[in-house]
Amino acid sequence: MYARRRRNYFLMMGGCVVLFVSAWAVVRLWSMPVAIAMCVVAMVIPPIAAMVANRRGPEDRWWDYPSGDPESDEWWDELDGRKRH
Repeated sequence: MYARRRRNYFLMMGGCVVLFVSAWAVVRLWSMPVAIAMCVVAMVIPPIAAMVANRRGPEDRWWDYPSGDPESDEWWDELDGRKRH
């Protein structure tokens, strides 16, 4: 799961770099508005890539692990309606 999120992040960030560099290296020679539009799209990609990289899937059960504090774990188990034996 982690490898898939990391791969998606790097693909999105690679696409961002390609858009930005190609906009100002090549596309601006033919059309400045298209180059600016490409940069606007490239500007939106990094926050989306960060959300994709940090999203937890349904199989990521990190919140179910005990914290090590028995009082806190007991409190959370009671809140969740579970009992640990």
